[in-house]
Amino acid sequence: MKRITIGNSALTASEISLGCMRMADLSKEDANKVINTALENGIDFFDHADIYGGGKSEEVFADAIDMNATIREKMILQSKCGIRQGFFDFSKEHIISSVEGSLKRLKTDYLDTLLLHRPDTLFEPEEVAAAFTELEKSGKVRHFGVSNQNPGQIELLKKYVDQELIANQLQFSIMHTGMIDTGFNVNMTIDPSLDRDGGILEYSRLNNMTIQAWSPFQYGFFEGVFLDNDKFPELNKTIDKIAADKGVTNSAIAVAWIQRHPASFQTVVGTMNPVRIADIAKASDVTLSREEWYEIYRAAGNQLP
Repeated sequence: MKRITIGNSALTASEISLGCMRMADLSKEDANKVINTALENGIDFFDHADIYGGGKSEEVFADAIDMNATIREKMILQSKCGIRQGFFDFSKEHIISSVEGSLKRLKTDYLDTLLLHRPDTLFEPEEVAAAFTELEKSGKVRHFGVSNQNPGQIELLKKYVDQELIANQLQFSIMHTGMIDTGFNVNMTIDPSLDRDGGILEYSRLNNMTIQAWSPFQYGFFEGVFLDNDKFPELNKTIDKIAADKGVTNSAIAVAWIQRHPASFQTVVGTMNPVRIADIAKASDVTLSREEWYEIYRAAGNQLP
């Protein structure tokens, strides 16, 4: 498993992360198998959020491995906060209480990384800064970042916080390519030329901010998976052909396509199937050629100018 440095930090991690949103539905035995399969295949970065399973996902995770100091040091734990029932909340009080809740459920003294989960338009940056400083000084959070934010929102936050923002979690997959489509269609009047995110890809590369790609197998806004889907015959034909050539599964190719980008994405995969986790991990050993990468991009229905 290839390892990457997360943003401008000393934190190194697997380039593939396991998203634990669905872990709340697993038994202790099944969750243990999922976590250990990830670790055995070089995946040591685990992505959580206080809202996943209403907090149960974090509880199941910790219970499944009988969390202790020895195993804690073998993994990197990230959680997210800010989404509440019907609203967003970046208040100092909520950020701190959310972290304390995650630490209790995960049975750990610290989070390696905390992300603000989707933007809160009512947020006061001074409150976020105060929360981050308190959490850092107490040792409860070592690194900080955001999720689903554009460059302007990040710059506003950076004006007030003292900590480096090392990651931004954004939706990205073969079937969700807005952040690269605009770069191909500069100064054109077609839909792919529309800049919907403020140039977040280039901003992230200029500021050495790691993009964590979520929903790598989804199309639309949670409409479903594109792999083995009859709606996308040309895409699946192309992916399957390349997968056969490389001796890996189509899931591995979908992740390898993301990892091929020089922006050094960290892909967050959410499967709770140990076999799929092992198959997906093989993506780290696959390097697509330029021709293969662009062939997949075109097969997804994208036209190059």
